[in-house]
Amino acid sequence: MAYYEKCIETVVEQLDKFNPEKDSPEQFLETVSTSLQTLSAQTQAFILEVLSGCLQYQRLLTIVVDAFYVRDGRLCLWADYSLFEVICYLATFQLDELGFQLFCNVIKSQPLDKMCKFLRFFFNPLNLCSWIKDEWSLVYEIAYVKENWIDPLMSFLPAPGFLPLCHLLGPRWQPKVQELISQLERMLANHPSLPKTKAKVTEPKEFNLSAPRPRGIPVPERVPILAKPRPVPRSTYQLPKEQQLLEITKRYNRRKAEELLLRANMEEMRCAVPRSRGEPLVQDSKKQPRLQFGPRILKTPKLTFYKPNDDVPVKLNTAAILREGALYQRQVEKELQRVDQLVDGAGDFSEFLEWQKRMQAKDREEQLAAGECRRLQGKLSHEEAILARQHLMQENKQKANQKKEETAELMQQYAERRLQEERSMKELVEQVLETQKNVKVAQTKLLKVRQQIVQEVIEESRELLQRSTEAAKEEQRQRCELISQLRALEMQPTRKGKLVDLTQIPGYGLEGEMSIVELRERLALLKESQRREEEEKRDQIIQGKRAKSQELQNTVEQISLCRAAMGRSAALRWEEKKALSVGPGAPCQDERVLELQRRIEEKAAERHKQAALLHVSAPRAARPKPRAQLEAQHWLELERSRERRLRALQQEGSACGPARRLEAA
Repeated sequence: MAYYEKCIETVVEQLDKFNPEKDSPEQFLETVSTSLQTLSAQTQAFILEVLSGCLQYQRLLTIVVDAFYVRDGRLCLWADYSLFEVICYLATFQLDELGFQLFCNVIKSQPLDKMCKFLRFFFNPLNLCSWIKDEWSLVYEIAYVKENWIDPLMSFLPAPGFLPLCHLLGPRWQPKVQELISQLERMLANHPSLPKTKAKVTEPKEFNLSAPRPRGIPVPERVPILAKPRPVPRSTYQLPKEQQLLEITKRYNRRKAEELLLRANMEEMRCAVPRSRGEPLVQDSKKQPRLQFGPRILKTPKLTFYKPNDDVPVKLNTAAILREGALYQRQVEKELQRVDQLVDGAGDFSEFLEWQKRMQAKDREEQLAAGECRRLQGKLSHEEAILARQHLMQENKQKANQKKEETAELMQQYAERRLQEERSMKELVEQVLETQKNVKVAQTKLLKVRQQIVQEVIEESRELLQRSTEAAKEEQRQRCELISQLRALEMQPTRKGKLVDLTQIPGYGLEGEMSIVELRERLALLKESQRREEEEKRDQIIQGKRAKSQELQNTVEQISLCRAAMGRSAALRWEEKKALSVGPGAPCQDERVLELQRRIEEKAAERHKQAALLHVSAPRAARPKPRAQLEAQHWLELERSRERRLRALQQEGSACGPARRLEAA
């Protein structure tokens, strides 16, 4: 019993020293192992194993012990917190290794009333199956907690159909623990409690403190009278009418758009269904002519939104008004300069615009020809890649045969090297066995040297400790003398209070020296002059604001006139653009495009010949594969993007002509 009591006491003592915020578990265990060198190997192993387990599962143990102190252990001391953690760890994780008899010896070596109360709380089936299981499942998985920790501690027998699975759940400790608890209760009932001896009551003594000095009563400060603030206007908590009207319009337009979208989805046209994958791919441009279609125009239903009030004003800030007014002013100045130049005899830009239009058309044709060349070059590189892959297949076959021959030679060399290594390993093992015999003698010598070093270090530490205590005593004596001198100085009487005349000049000999009364009068005059200056500045600011508001009003009127004129000119440009728009034309063919098409046909013929020689099927033309379909779709997308780019360029050219003519006019 004494042996187990000593081991548990050592573990509890080390647990109390551990601080998780400062100490690391690994370093702490190394420190404890060095301090336990004097104990036997078995005792040291048991203490380190229990201590490391308590540190590893500290979160689980803390849950149980905290709940015990809240419910059944309200009268227990907090100094026994680590003891309950150790008992909980042994009961949960080490009961199979220790055995029940050794566990009973450990329990009986501790105070019986504490152990009985804790075991009754921990092994209560209601606690194990309810909140303990739930709290532990928050840290580890539910299945792992139930199978490895909860089920071995319970005593419920399995159903008749699941008897073969009993050995998987581990031993059932609940009946034996209940017998142990009842045995502890009988021992407590039979063991009479010792009469308590009256201890000497501690009598408190008053501290010999110096009486504090009486504090002077401060002069109360005058409470300032603040001006009554203006109340918050009601419009602060109300939305403006313009915003309410915009919200109503937005909701109505959204509902209208959803109805139109639903109608369009229900009446979807059949031509919008995507093409199936089994349809034949597009052939070459020479073998089969490509159909040319005009731009596809889908007539979508016009969205008509309800506008409850078109005259809703849009509030602009000052910066926006001035910025827009300056923009229109610059446009007017440019137009006036252009008119003055025309009046002075400047030339017209119509010939230049026609030449620019011809050059742009020529540039577009060159761009289209360059795009066609790039597409055909890509197709040509594709054919060349297929030929290169076929040549690579032949080279790979030759390399594979060479690789097999080299592998056979390497395997033979590896077998010979392996035999030599086995022989060398046998010789090395014999040498290691001889060196191990000499290691034990060296270890004993090293142990003796270390013991001597430890003794020397202990003696030096004792001398240093003695010196430090003497120095501390001397420092304490000097402090006491200094404190007594300071107290003697504080006890000397001092004169307090001084009469002050506010009308008297101090007489320090400074320039502009005056009394406090004169200073107050001058400050009052200065405040009055500052107040008059502030009123004058306020009047000037109000006049400036009025002039600025009038200027902004004039600018807003000018902006409205300019907007109306620009709207009319934009409508005229749009009508001209619609009238002059033409359909896209076919791209022109030049010598580079024809040369590339001829080279592509030659490469395709060469590829077919190479495939016939290799006795393999055509990779992408004979039978359609997923990769072939993807490549064909890629070329088709390139063709479509080229047509779209051509159409966009022609539309830009048709739109830029009228706009430039209007600018020249």
